[in-house]
Amino acid sequence: MQKREFLMKTSAAVAAAAFALTGCTTTTPSQASKSDSSPSANANKRREIDASVNGALDKMYASVPGSRELVSKSRGMLVFPSVLQAGFVVGGQYGEGALRVGGVTKGYYNTVTASFGLQIGAQSKAVIFLFMTQDALDKFQRTDGWTAGADASVALVKIGANGAVDLNTATSPVEVIVMTNAGLMANLNVEGTKVSKLNI
Repeated sequence: MQKREFLMKTSAAVAAAAFALTGCTTTTPSQASKSDSSPSANANKRREIDASVNGALDKMYASVPGSRELVSKSRGMLVFPSVLQAGFVVGGQYGEGALRVGGVTKGYYNTVTASFGLQIGAQSKAVIFLFMTQDALDKFQRTDGWTAGADASVALVKIGANGAVDLNTATSPVEVIVMTNAGLMANLNVEGTKVSKLNI
């Protein structure tokens, strides 16, 4: 009986945290501007995100053969170094990152995804969107809110038999690389992932 009560309370707490996490991401740009921090706090936040982005890219280049070549073919990339997923049955994912074009940061963004189905515990992953065409990059930069699959065709990067990125199949306007500590994630659906600009 106590075990059942513990599991129910734990599930409720995790679900509530996921809803709170998702709720944090539904502010509009005008709402976000009202809650902006001081210029020094914003500068610290930008430095923190940039450092995390650099770390995620270094890890990807070191552990995913062919990723550097694929990135060099892209027009820009949106890097979320740590997207946290939490929930039980109904959950959410949230992360912050930066858009890089020509190696230079062009803006800061957050990502949020609602998820359904049995999911216990929390995990973190890096999600990297590669804009393979100028049109896909331009469309992304023209909007404050962007949804993978709805605003652009996205595809998960495929890995060949040799363990390297299969450059021949990377033909979608937006290619996506998802990494956990265990390596690349396969068979993951990133459609419906929402991206919004941060006012920092």
